[in-house]
Amino acid sequence: MPSQYVAEAPCALDPGSTRQRTKSGSIKGEISQDRSWNAVQVRWHGGPQKVDKDTQRYTSSPKVLPKVLSAISTKHENIYTVPNILTFSRLVAAPVVGWLVLHDYHAWAFGLFAYAGITDLIDGYIARRWKLQTVVGTVIDPMADKTLMTILTVCLAVKGTLPAWLAFIILGRDVALALTAIYIRYISLPPPKTFSRYWDFSLPSAEVHPTTISKYNTALQLALIGMTTAMPLITADLSFAMTGMQYLVATTTVWSGMSYIYSKDAVKILNQDERTPTERKEKPVDKTK
Repeated sequence: MPSQYVAEAPCALDPGSTRQRTKSGSIKGEISQDRSWNAVQVRWHGGPQKVDKDTQRYTSSPKVLPKVLSAISTKHENIYTVPNILTFSRLVAAPVVGWLVLHDYHAWAFGLFAYAGITDLIDGYIARRWKLQTVVGTVIDPMADKTLMTILTVCLAVKGTLPAWLAFIILGRDVALALTAIYIRYISLPPPKTFSRYWDFSLPSAEVHPTTISKYNTALQLALIGMTTAMPLITADLSFAMTGMQYLVATTTVWSGMSYIYSKDAVKILNQDERTPTERKEKPVDKTK
């Protein structure tokens, strides 16, 4: 166990520097504020510490201090916004649409699918217009689209209206991306890495930025699934157009999956540089490596 602990956390202490001394006069800890970073650096030099409520000088034992400051420094964001609520409603609607397809309620299924498509456009507009973007929104928005796609792909393949080979390509790509997202969430989550913190989406740890081809692929997949869902309601023969659409979606699905592997901007892990402000100033990160 090292004898000195250095931690950083936002704090409302007054600017300047304070030192706490014991009765014998030895320095037990130091609290100083870095004005450029607008936070507090806390350095402990071993020994149990106490809380001084009168002077608002925060102390703790060396074993507890890192965990306490990690919890303090982790920022929560407001996830209860209108765009996120609309996105969550799409998540809830996805299994309902699948049930309607399996039980041949085609009109209701297509109507609920249309609702999902409309809210997908509305929530993005609201988030941009009123600056309600959240990190969790960048995660659950594509998650809602993929949940709807996955459920409808399985249900339509079971009903025989979607080729099994195409369903395998679509689902295989989504499973690979889902496993990757689980791994990225784990490695990007600030300590302590607990089960409750892992599923607390108000603790942002990574941002997902869809690639350009992925956006086109999502639109084409939704168009294909929507057309396939509505086919029982259409009397015209569209088999040739549907076949061409299926091959096009298969191509863009594979292409978009590969784009996440080779794109450097698809996933951004937050809080990568956890060094102190002094360390960052003395030795900047070499981005050429």
